[in-house]
Amino acid sequence: MTWTTTRNLADFEAAAGAFLRSRPAAHSVLLSVTSSLRSLGADAYGAAAPAFGWWRRRSGRDPVGAAFVWTPPRTALLSPMPEEAAGELVETLAAQRLDVPGVNAGRAVAEAVAGAWQRRHGGTVTTGERLRLYRLDELIEPSPAPPGAARRARPADRDLLLDWFTAFATEIGDPPPRDGRAVDARIAGGRCLLWETDGRPVSMAGHTPPLCGAARVAPVYTPPGLRGRGYAGAVTAAVSHAVRALGTQELLLFADLANPTSNALYQRLGYRPVEDHLVLEFGRE
Repeated sequence: MTWTTTRNLADFEAAAGAFLRSRPAAHSVLLSVTSSLRSLGADAYGAAAPAFGWWRRRSGRDPVGAAFVWTPPRTALLSPMPEEAAGELVETLAAQRLDVPGVNAGRAVAEAVAGAWQRRHGGTVTTGERLRLYRLDELIEPSPAPPGAARRARPADRDLLLDWFTAFATEIGDPPPRDGRAVDARIAGGRCLLWETDGRPVSMAGHTPPLCGAARVAPVYTPPGLRGRGYAGAVTAAVSHAVRALGTQELLLFADLANPTSNALYQRLGYRPVEDHLVLEFGRE
């Protein structure tokens, strides 16, 4: 086997950090998740300890060519990787008794790992989500803009943000926040904007910390009763402008392909498609 696994974040970053930083756009989610684990603690995403891995083609002297991060109970996050690494990953996970419930990766990698998993274990593979990664080209401000203005979230908004983060996670089928640590970190770092009209917050958009010149807009949420009024587009444009003002070179976001409204919205704002990703869930016989 040429995969090495660990439960130690520092060991993972020492081995695979340079590989992840070499392609910050392609590795955006792995970079942001490991950053959160480092700043918020190993239990930021769940009570079970996260697991990490990196792949070298032949020996310990070869450069790292692939990586994964798994934060139970979620699916494992995979970097781009050669097909041989995908097959070896399934064998390594089985040998290490890392019973991942599925994978989240670019389409080709996700399908390669899922195929290898089925050949070894049998069972079923179902598609949990089909996502499209977008990169901002030139920001196009919404016109006409809805009434109101954007402002940074403040500590007084904490309970509202917790409610909205929970509602957003429920809508997309993710586990809700375990506690307020992630929200507190976003407020303290100025990484969450609210669109406010008549003194009332009506929509939010956040972003990950800029890492290696790249950041990702997430999440974007408007309560159901307030949708269709342009608030999501306005707050997404505002947060995009704010991140660009920090000097961030690459600004990314994911959109669920099952939601044509959000995909059309982001493209109107100047986001252009990069690649499709799949969240595939494994079911044993």
